[in-house]
Amino acid sequence: MELRLGTILVDKGILTEDQVKAVLNVQQRTGRPFGLICEQMYDIAPKTIEAAWAEQYSARATTLDPRLLSPERAALDVVSRRQAWQFNVLPVQWDGRELMMATTPAGLCRALRFATNVLGVPAYFVMCEPVELQDAMQMHYPMPGTTLDGRRKVA
Repeated sequence: MELRLGTILVDKGILTEDQVKAVLNVQQRTGRPFGLICEQMYDIAPKTIEAAWAEQYSARATTLDPRLLSPERAALDVVSRRQAWQFNVLPVQWDGRELMMATTPAGLCRALRFATNVLGVPAYFVMCEPVELQDAMQMHYPMPGTTLDGRRKVA
């Protein structure tokens, strides 16, 4: 079953079922995005909509262990070591004109903003566990002692 944005917002207590129906009615008439209508009709913060969207995207996305992948050199070269660690992304491969990148559900919003605003290339994301991403990033963008949150491990 597909996880709907309205369902996520209801489950979090942000909207009621009746409010979701009202948003869907406006969406059907106007064709505007569901999240944008929620922001305008109910003054929901964009970051709240973004977090719900990330939850929805994460539930739909492929999950894999990036430690088992062999990223393409051309993909890795698109992102610097600093960027990979700062935005919690591991470029994996070019899929036509789109860049497939691994990230975590918690890092998805930030990774998407990075891909859109900094890289400027179409990208899509696969999900992985934080420890798996951190290990894979150490293999391909080594920064000994660094963790995904940017802290240095204390010996």
